[in-house]
Amino acid sequence: MRIALVNPSWRFEHSIYFGCREPHLPLELGAAKVLLERAGHEARMFDGPLSGLDDDGLAAAVAAYGPDATVVTTAPTYLFWRCAQPELRVPRAFLIALDGRGGTTVGVGPHGSATPETALAKLDADVVVRGECEEAIVEIADGAAFADIPGLAFRDETGAVRVTGGPRATVFRDLPALAWPDEWIAAHRHHHHRFDARPDGPGAEVEASRGCPYTCSFCAKIDFRDRYRRRDLAPVLEEIDRLIAQGVTYVYFVDEIFLPQKPLLEALVDRRLVFGVQTRIDLWKPDMLDLLGAAGCVSIEAGVESLTVEGRAALDKNCKLSTDELAERLVHARRRVPFVQANLIEVPDDDDALVDAWRERMRAAGVWANDPVPLYPYPSSPDYRRLWGEPDGRAWERAHDHYLGRFARFSDIQEEHPLPLPVLEASCAHCR
Repeated sequence: MRIALVNPSWRFEHSIYFGCREPHLPLELGAAKVLLERAGHEARMFDGPLSGLDDDGLAAAVAAYGPDATVVTTAPTYLFWRCAQPELRVPRAFLIALDGRGGTTVGVGPHGSATPETALAKLDADVVVRGECEEAIVEIADGAAFADIPGLAFRDETGAVRVTGGPRATVFRDLPALAWPDEWIAAHRHHHHRFDARPDGPGAEVEASRGCPYTCSFCAKIDFRDRYRRRDLAPVLEEIDRLIAQGVTYVYFVDEIFLPQKPLLEALVDRRLVFGVQTRIDLWKPDMLDLLGAAGCVSIEAGVESLTVEGRAALDKNCKLSTDELAERLVHARRRVPFVQANLIEVPDDDDALVDAWRERMRAAGVWANDPVPLYPYPSSPDYRRLWGEPDGRAWERAHDHYLGRFARFSDIQEEHPLPLPVLEASCAHCR
């Protein structure tokens, strides 16, 4: 079977989206491609942001390819599944532009993982995959009946929506090295979350692990990328060496939590590459932070979240260190890594004076701590389920209304005037 894998041309005007808006490699599609080809299928990726195509151009390219099925993601790469834009106007606009020329249409991403019936209806796709999508896409390409594939939502011959079980998790550990077109790498000038220097060559994103062993209340990963798995070292290094050969000078590990991996870090020491990670600073001992810096790490984004023991406990951080010990660990990291960020989120126990004083203390030591970000209760987070139970058909609208009603001020990376979700999604017809 011939499969088109599509990352649409993203737009976020009036969205609450607080992820990065620069182009990134669509890792879920790259992983699906390598598994499809290993199974004997033909697959081609189409990326709006990296190729500069709008909906019509992207749809025309897909139609010219003549696929039997077209897969479209509902979030801009795996890196942002946990903080995706709530609205589905962009993938829907692409499918409108495709206008039935792409064979069977398949939606993948965080929206269908949490609320499959709603995503199926909003996208008007033939089928939606729940959870990590790569292996399900292969099974669809193999020609299995939708009813026999776990983790799908589709309409049966009567028009009724059927859901074949909960979200899927891929094996991942043995995922082969991914490969990207040279022209995509050349166009990837962004170095994600890098602030120590201007890009001196193309950037890229890589996965060394997937999932997280912790269950923080705010983290939207229950329905995807939940269980922690570490990828075999050989394909990770093969992928990195391939990127280096294409001219890449910086990679960002999209791992939910980049845990200390001595063999990987030691292997990176001799490669002329710098990289960034997101992690928890309390899980790194000083000697491993030293190795992290020696391996080429130039950017650490560390989740501290709250400045009180009570606040971290309320968030289910399961953090064993005190706030002072966390600060000491951050400062130690800063001596080895040029940019270290302590992530803070808006927590009732953290008063403004406490936050301001701590941020100033960290700033004096060279560590940047952000203005606390208001939490969005994503349907795949424990916070959502504590408030309203399991997600239903209005889960995204409910979370959105709650967020807009609770916060009058947003972070400096969000739009100042986000709109209600129905208004955003109603604008889809005009996106073209």
